[in-house]
Amino acid sequence: MYNQGAFGGAANTEFGSRVFVYEVVGLRQNEETDQTNYPIRKSGSVFIRVPYNRMNQEMRRITRLGGKIVSIQSVSTLEQINPTASHESADNNKESSVTPETAANSEGNGKATPVSANSEVKGFAKPPAEEQPKKKDKKGNTMTQAKAKKGADVPVNIYRPNAPFIGKCISNDALVDQDGIGIVQHIKFDLSGSELKYIEGQSIGIIPPGLDKNGKPEKLRLYSIASTRHGDDVDDQTISLCVRQLEYKHPETGETVYGVCSTYLTQLEPGADVKITGPVGKEMLLPEDPEANIIMMATGTGIAPMRAYLWRMFKDSEKAVNPDYQFKGFSWLIFGVPTTPNILYKEELEEIQQKYPDNFRLTYAISREQKNPQGGRMYIQDRVAEHADELWRLIKEEKTHTYICGLRGMEGGIDEALTAAAAKEGVVWSDYQKELKKAHRWHVETY
Repeated sequence: MYNQGAFGGAANTEFGSRVFVYEVVGLRQNEETDQTNYPIRKSGSVFIRVPYNRMNQEMRRITRLGGKIVSIQSVSTLEQINPTASHESADNNKESSVTPETAANSEGNGKATPVSANSEVKGFAKPPAEEQPKKKDKKGNTMTQAKAKKGADVPVNIYRPNAPFIGKCISNDALVDQDGIGIVQHIKFDLSGSELKYIEGQSIGIIPPGLDKNGKPEKLRLYSIASTRHGDDVDDQTISLCVRQLEYKHPETGETVYGVCSTYLTQLEPGADVKITGPVGKEMLLPEDPEANIIMMATGTGIAPMRAYLWRMFKDSEKAVNPDYQFKGFSWLIFGVPTTPNILYKEELEEIQQKYPDNFRLTYAISREQKNPQGGRMYIQDRVAEHADELWRLIKEEKTHTYICGLRGMEGGIDEALTAAAAKEGVVWSDYQKELKKAHRWHVETY
């Protein structure tokens, strides 16, 4: 967990009693925990409460940790807009905390927050950009701004941390086969009686029970949703997550540390209650164009949103209830795992590949079993390098969207491979990538 020294009482000065909220993106943990296999998610915003007299000190700390401050607001101003918009950080692999110190511990269901196109408060998922005129790069390739989704189509923060929905666990199934590494579960929750709606690419918050080491209610963690908007049963009554139990060695004591929320979820019994908030997120949404090309690069539990995309695109039951979206484009999943037993949703993926060979391509990078050209372990960035020219040609098509989800470490290798491919045509990849991001065609959620 981040150093929380900036939280707490203010100094006894006129300004010292004032508290501000920093919205920070790109924040990593410290040098020690940054070396673990499960650094926390960095793509979303983290909200840090800072007393006035520690503002400069906290700015320097955030800079050291690789973060960028995108907004600063006083707590009094922010709470006038939304009393739950103050967030803290997390301690888990997919456990991004977005919890105010008043995290709910109520026993009943919260009241759903009315959702409208303008219902979001700064600090939650940002609204989609308006459609922009077409631009052209140095090679004349069209860089198209993706069409903005209608605000009403993207539900956000229907249930907030201080008033969560109490759902029930329906099932909790192991995803790692025998001899695999770690514990990863597919967990399905009952949403009956709620007003919670979501779409592919969003996340929900889970508030584990109990108190933290400071005696305060546990903070919520965010998890990418692994099911389509209709749920695994295609009845609009469920939501599913793909959760790995966080386990790592403490850098100082050497003790084994287990993530609070991930352990709670992976051990959850069917029938148990669970506090759910959200949904949040607009960064990872699919384009509405059924003829789009979808490139997906995932490691481990980063497969969660990709599974939702693939179900929406290819599952017969899903296609039957989505007459306005019948996928006819091309999708390619490059999936990195340590061993074959760790290929999450393996049967589902290979069934789609077999049934739709012209529309879906599946490529594995199995690090502890396969070798890269240099004789080292085969990571996802090695697969990208292997297919860089082909991926570059695909990325240049204006209807192509690229999604990256999983360990942050793969990003540098992916950029390096595409830099080499683009350079063959005299294109600077870093500049081209910026245009892709502006066009909402390059989507990243890493941790």
